[in-house]
Amino acid sequence: MRIYVTNIFVDDQTKALDFYTRKLGFELKNDVPVGEHRWLTVVSKEEPGGTELLLEPSDHRAVAPYKNALVEDGIPAASFQVDDLETEYKRLEAAGVRFTQRPMDEGPVRMAVLDDTCGNLIQLIQMAGEQE
Repeated sequence: MRIYVTNIFVDDQTKALDFYTRKLGFELKNDVPVGEHRWLTVVSKEEPGGTELLLEPSDHRAVAPYKNALVEDGIPAASFQVDDLETEYKRLEAAGVRFTQRPMDEGPVRMAVLDDTCGNLIQLIQMAGEQE
């Protein structure tokens, strides 16, 4: 058994697609109309056949309180692993991405947290001892 798709709730699918592909560097995998929304997934360019991230609309009544509570408490909705956090941090910051937590060491990982502009905090991690 393996994870096929996981989701993140986004306020605007078009804006999210732009951010996750143009800023973070993911690739579009699926864009299928589903009523007023889309089945919209992205994947890592490094693993195009890997786990898909569904950019799911935040319309359900339970989502807004959930997302707001996570952001208020500084809790990331998702975590993405990078090979070189410092390089990614500099690249993304230069591209205008807003970070709520600069790179820091935290146990077995080096981490930073960014705002995805769609209502979520996203954690970037580099495993300790990997490419510094």
